[in-house]
Amino acid sequence: MVNLDKEKSLHELMIRLGVREEDIEEKFIRSQGPGGMNVNKVSTCVYLRHLPTGIEVKCQQERSQAQNRFLARRILLSKIESSILGRLSAERMRIEKIRRQKRRRSRRAKLKILEAKRRHSQKKSLRTRVRQGEDQ
Repeated sequence: MVNLDKEKSLHELMIRLGVREEDIEEKFIRSQGPGGMNVNKVSTCVYLRHLPTGIEVKCQQERSQAQNRFLARRILLSKIESSILGRLSAERMRIEKIRRQKRRRSRRAKLKILEAKRRHSQKKSLRTRVRQGEDQ
């Protein structure tokens, strides 16, 4: 069986992420691989699907169905959390980029830009064609 503290922390994470038990579709499948007669008799593999996001998880790490249910829920919640945080961080980065673009330049930065423009205009003025015959 799963430790009660771990079960409690998993439940708190579900509440924090806004995941309800009704939103999770759960199926039990026969496991494959080593495990002896237990694998052949008992459906220990757990399949979870979060209906709002469509995220699917299959877990058959342990021989116990209860442990696999716990592990599958933990994996599902970590995937949901990463998708939510990924979306939030992308939105945060977009907002920060707009903020940087709108921010006023400092006086020193303005002077630097104006100086560079002056130098460039001087270079261009030196490229003009010299007219002959005007000096006479």
